[in-house]
Formats: sequence, structure tokens, C-alpha cells
Amino acid sequence: MIGNFRRVAAALLALACSLSACSSGTDVSVPQGGGFELVSPGGLSEFDYPAAQRKPLGEISGPTLTGDGRVSVADYPDKVVVLNFWGSWCTACRAEAPLLAAAARELASDGVQFVGVNVRESDRQNGADYDSVRGTPYPSIYDKQVQVLASIPGFPITGIPSTIVLDRQHRVAHVWIRAFASPSELQSVVKIVAAES
Repeated sequence: MIGNFRRVAAALLALACSLSACSSGTDVSVPQGGGFELVSPGGLSEFDYPAAQRKPLGEISGPTLTGDGRVSVADYPDKVVVLNFWGSWCTACRAEAPLLAAAARELASDGVQFVGVNVRESDRQNGADYDSVRGTPYPSIYDKQVQVLASIPGFPITGIPSTIVLDRQHRVAHVWIRAFASPSELQSVVKIVAAES
């Protein structure tokens, strides 16, 4: 009977550890399956990842905002991809939109592809009209339910606007969980990543 009690107690302890994600004594999140998981040291809103520490995102794809097709990061092999999470309802997103469009045009010759992710848009047509009027030179995924952003472990789904720069292997190289202060802030980072061998 004591042997059965010990086995049950051990099983319950193992279950409790798996449910509470027992730690090894450090306060660091560990990516599952070798993929990217956002850990914001000290609550920073911008940080980069050296090449040796970069991890890939899971699949980033969804219906296009302005048509019937789909947009996927995988459609741009060997390109640096700049993912921007935005909404037409977001004042900060509206302010940085011209900076993103100008950067997308300037950096295209460096092998850089921008992809927008339109989130929490109550009416898809609002986002499509916003893109059309501004002549946005890159596609956006329509993500009304914030499923794409929520699929990135550790990423705050309220962090709009946000931008993630992926290197040519589509690993996370740089993150902003805020709007840009200037065009040069974005372009200088992306140029460095694009120039990597």
C-alpha cells in the first residue's frame, strides 16, 4: 500500500511540475522546440538578437488584406523580411505608415521584403481602403482575430504597432514593440541585417 501511495505521489508531483513549468532556478523563458520566443529583458521595447542566438518564427501566413489570395513569409525565400503589425484604427500606426512605405521602396534593391499584418480591424474594407489610399507598396495579411501575433510565443498582443525584422533565414534579428522615432532608425537596422553574408 505504501508503494502504491509513493507511485501516486510521484505521478502527481510530475503532473504538477509539467502544468506549472517547473523552472531550473532562473527567470528565463525557454523556447519550445527550438523556435523563437520573445523575452523582453527589463521590459525593453526594442532589442536585437546576434546571429548565433537567432531563432525562426513559426509559419507566418494568412489571407491577403486586399484580395482573395494568401500572403506568407515563406513566399520570400532568401530575403530579409520586415513584419509590421498595424491597424487603421491605431494612431501610432498611421504616423509610422509613411516611414514604412518609404523604407520598403528604398530597401527593395537590398533584397528586403516588407509584409504587413493588419490586426483587430473591425471591417476588412477599412484596412484595404487605408492601404489603397496611401499606396502601400507591400502586401498585408488580414488578421482580425490577432491569431498571427498570438502565435508568436511571449509576444504581447496589445503591442501595436510592432515590427519584427527577419534575416535571410527568416530568423528573428530585431524587434520593436513600439512605433519608430525616425526613418533612419528602421533603415539602419535593416541594412545591417541585409548586408550579412
